[in-house]
Amino acid sequence: MKVWVDPERCQGHTLCSMIAPDAFELDDIDGHSSAVFDEVPPELEDKVREAAQSCPECAIFIDADSSGDPAKPEKSRETTS
Repeated sequence: MKVWVDPERCQGHTLCSMIAPDAFELDDIDGHSSAVFDEVPPELEDKVREAAQSCPECAIFIDADSSGDPAKPEKSRETTS
């Protein structure tokens, strides 16, 4: 699973780092988040999903299938049919 934070959307609410502190780090200057890992360790996947769903700006994107096309990520807050 891959995760990344859209720096244009992130407003520094810090919920992601409170929910998954091992997966997200905050910028010292503006508090905006970035993902620590390119590939999320399996033991952190549930917390990363929870953090993405909790983001009020929908700034966290997850590619659950690492072989997927990263140019077309699915927002974790959207459901697929």
